[in-house]
Amino acid sequence: MDSPSQNTSLQRLQNVEKRIVRVLELAGGVMEELANPSGPRKELVNNQCGEFMQLIKDIQVTLREEIKSACEYRPFEKCDYIPRISNEICCKKLNYVIAQLDTMQQVVDSYHGTA
Repeated sequence: MDSPSQNTSLQRLQNVEKRIVRVLELAGGVMEELANPSGPRKELVNNQCGEFMQLIKDIQVTLREEIKSACEYRPFEKCDYIPRISNEICCKKLNYVIAQLDTMQQVVDSYHGTA
């Protein structure tokens, strides 16, 4: 199941794909116009180049936003593994310290018993 944000992200990426196809069509159209034996029509070339540049800019903006959004995605953000392991390690350390203190208490008690 895709979340709504993933769904809209996929839609934006599909739109980018459509724009890329349009960019390629425009580039091909300009190449054909430049190869025209009677010479290129300046207004047509200018219009297609303008649309080409605008689409490239739009594609860059959208991709930049999608990359930024993907970098902010943290699937393990709510994972408690590290704190749980840290707590278990602390418990083991405390048990060791308690055992050492018990041993020290026995030594002190035996010293006071012999004195």
